[in-house]
Amino acid sequence: MANSQDSGRQAVHLLLVPLPAQGHLIPLLDLAHQLSNRFAAAGATLSLTVLVTPANLPLLDSFLSAVPSARPLALPLPAHSSFPAGVEHIRDLPPQGSAAALIRALSLLSPDVLRWARSHPQPPSVLLSDFFLGWTNRLAADLAVPQIVFYSSGAFAVSAIDHLWPRMPRREDGDGPDALTVLSDLPSSPVFPFDHLPGVWRRFRAGDPDWEFVREGFLTNVTGSWGAAINTFDALEGPFLAHLKRAYRRVWAVGPISPAGPATGRGGRSSVPEEEVAAWLDACPPRSVVYVCFGSQYTPKEKQGLALAAALERSGARFVWAAGSGGAVVPEGFEGRVAGRGLVVRGWAPQVEILNHRAVGAFVTHCGWNSVLEAAVAGVALLAWPMGADQFVNARLLVEELGVAVRVGEAVEGTPEPEELARVMAEAVAEGAWPEMRARVAELGRKAAEAVAEGGSSYRDLEQMVKDLSELPP
Repeated sequence: MANSQDSGRQAVHLLLVPLPAQGHLIPLLDLAHQLSNRFAAAGATLSLTVLVTPANLPLLDSFLSAVPSARPLALPLPAHSSFPAGVEHIRDLPPQGSAAALIRALSLLSPDVLRWARSHPQPPSVLLSDFFLGWTNRLAADLAVPQIVFYSSGAFAVSAIDHLWPRMPRREDGDGPDALTVLSDLPSSPVFPFDHLPGVWRRFRAGDPDWEFVREGFLTNVTGSWGAAINTFDALEGPFLAHLKRAYRRVWAVGPISPAGPATGRGGRSSVPEEEVAAWLDACPPRSVVYVCFGSQYTPKEKQGLALAAALERSGARFVWAAGSGGAVVPEGFEGRVAGRGLVVRGWAPQVEILNHRAVGAFVTHCGWNSVLEAAVAGVALLAWPMGADQFVNARLLVEELGVAVRVGEAVEGTPEPEELARVMAEAVAEGAWPEMRARVAELGRKAAEAVAEGGSSYRDLEQMVKDLSELPP
């Protein structure tokens, strides 16, 4: 972008509409921060407003303190019969509640947003929303502004979801006992067991008003959005990005999105302070530690927790286990038996810092997309244990397409035997093990760094996104 031509440009006001789930919210805020920095570097102005409900306002603290031009728009969440008052985050939904109900409740904020915008001295000029919130396309139309859909998932998973929603294949249409389903219009026509298709699509219930509303939103993402920003990069998912560019008006591959500032305090409290985790890792030899984490949304079932604990104990390997809130899956007495070579972190774990530490050599992961990208940047080998959501698609990309991961389990039904998992863990951090895969992992890390460096594919796409936003009419 040429600075000399930007000084007189109309200020852009970006309205962000995130899904209240950590894996969706954090990368969207990081993208907004990156956009703010690019505008400022060009001598231009980007104002940011983040739509949020009161209970989720603290999740914006670090973002708001880092981005002076950002402001929250805190509006109370309308009531919904499927979940009790006070529930405003995906992780807090009761067992009988559904993400679809929360998404529908969020859409009821539209009239209040319109009233706010019409009274604002500089109303929004563009809307950037999470891909689960396709209803925002209607809101953007009412505001008379373009809508950009943000995908916190990868291009392969987005391609799969976009294939499934208009076609709605049934389990009984599949082939064989696993109901194998062919995604025929995707590159190489990948085949998945029905139960490995993206979870948000499999949870759809025909005739349920909330789910029908969500389905319509996903369809509108493709047909109605002004463009799509995707947290991926060309060297990782080039064929699937090319596929999506034939479906969307504009596609910006802007990943791997990383924090534009300090990453501390972004996900909540931890039982072990970050500096203590770092000190523990500092005392370990290079590539000797197995890191275990299944993300911020998933809590392993008892069968999985017991198998994992037994494998860690039998492996003899050093490890950090991010056990999530409460750490309920950690067996009694486990920490005492592994004292000195194992660290259990309850609550939020500083994952980016852990993965980038020289001591970490392998990562047992559910294959959530944020974890995939963070591991790619760090150049860490992956032990894939997908659980749901888009994770089976991501695991397919990592294991079969890229060869940077080893599959060790599949959901609850595919919980590995502790002896076998222990063997793989020990092997993964053994000196000189897996040379070919480690070379591919290192190469992927180099390509990830190149993508976001000046002149790289994602750097250029982010520049183009800023240019496209800057050229919108006032």
